[in-house]
Amino acid sequence: MDKTAENRVICPICPRHCSLAPGETGFCRARKNTGGSVTCINYGKLLSLALDSIEKKPFRRFHEGSSILSAGSFGCNLSCPFCQNHQISMASSDTFESASCSPEALRDLALETKDRGNIGVAFTYNEPLIGYEYVYDCARLLKEAGLSTVLVTNGYICREPLEKLLPYIDAMNIDLKCFTAGFYEKTGGRLDTVKDTISLAASKCHVEVTTLVIPGENDSHEEMDSEAAWLASVDPDIALHVSRFFPAYKMKEKTATPVSTVYSLAEIARRHLRYVYTGNC
Repeated sequence: MDKTAENRVICPICPRHCSLAPGETGFCRARKNTGGSVTCINYGKLLSLALDSIEKKPFRRFHEGSSILSAGSFGCNLSCPFCQNHQISMASSDTFESASCSPEALRDLALETKDRGNIGVAFTYNEPLIGYEYVYDCARLLKEAGLSTVLVTNGYICREPLEKLLPYIDAMNIDLKCFTAGFYEKTGGRLDTVKDTISLAASKCHVEVTTLVIPGENDSHEEMDSEAAWLASVDPDIALHVSRFFPAYKMKEKTATPVSTVYSLAEIARRHLRYVYTGNC
């Protein structure tokens, strides 16, 4: 962990590399300079905990028909104006009351729900990787218990922490917001970083990808063709979920994506990928 002359510390988890003064919290609202070290202040603080179908995450080619315990906290390291879950992702520690859940308690709860078809834990709802230490500690315990760890993530993470975590991860659904650098700037992220995450993760665990299609932003046939062709170059068996946008957060003035647009883009993606699914239609 890098330190500066002003007693600031550099967060090593995501490419923002927030430089934090003592007591300062990073952009994600979940990582803080505490005593000269960056700590995860949402460690074990869960806002949401539910047993979901694996298809809801969404996964279509990973333990289809099973259930998974879904856990979510607060905060995110991107700022997507179209966020469909902004009530949680844009929250901070003083916005909601959270329940404390240790890694051991989460593992035990996952084991207790095995008789209801549960295969493990999915870290989802907000961006799980800003709570890196909690996810890492839980994933190790879940692996030891023979349970799966699943991430539903924006993929905006540095390579070194990702490489350390991946041996304990069984599956990832990674949001690929678009396939142009310009639109990614609207989210506060970088396309190349997310592409690197997809490539690395696909070599280590099961990966599916979701693209939320927004009218007038990332819905061109050319963009989807380029995206699907690139995904196929990584692995043609990567499942792509082409999902329908609904007005939300800072894009309430937008209309919902026409169902016909979702279907037509899915057909274009099928020119390159074996498994393409449509969502929210």
